[in-house]
Amino acid sequence: THTGERPYMCAEPSCSRGFTSAANYRNYVRIHTGEKLYTCAVLGCGRRFTEYSSLYKHHVVHTHCEPYACCSCRKSYRQTSTLAMHRPSRH
Repeated sequence: THTGERPYMCAEPSCSRGFTSAANYRNYVRIHTGEKLYTCAVLGCGRRFTEYSSLYKHHVVHTHCEPYACCSCRKSYRQTSTLAMHRPSRH
């Protein structure tokens, strides 16, 4: 929240992460437990993920969508991070 307070602290001894909401805390705990609630529904895939955002990013593997294009050479990528690595190495 605006106060910076993080009342939901991770209980793992090696982790000091804190969260502003119980929902964010519950989602984070799955990283430590290995629980993977989100499954790719594409026939024959079945990959599982701890976070919905990871499943969402995974879907471009099946759609072959590459929406991030370099403005210098028009090479396109699935993720902005890959495009960002391309620019300094190629231009």
